[in-house]
Amino acid sequence: MATTPDTSQTMRQELQNIMTHAHALVDATSGELDEQIKSARTALKERLESAKGEYGQLEVQLRDKAQAADEFIHAKPYYAIGGTFIGGLLLGWFMARK
Repeated sequence: MATTPDTSQTMRQELQNIMTHAHALVDATSGELDEQIKSARTALKERLESAKGEYGQLEVQLRDKAQAADEFIHAKPYYAIGGTFIGGLLLGWFMARK
């Protein structure tokens, strides 16, 4: 199931909003001297940087898989049509059974 551009754009925007808010939280607590706040700030900052890298890798992997599926469907459209037809038949058969 491929994600539509609208869905992927919405997900990307949500993740950007979360990261922006988290960075604002880190910046807002920069003047605090409490050790627990400092350690929480440091941990949050590290996790944000890690999440940015992981999200970028995940996005690249999903884009590559979608590109490969698109190329396969363009190269062998009848295989895709046949597979979809057979999948629909099986789904209909399973749903018809009670």
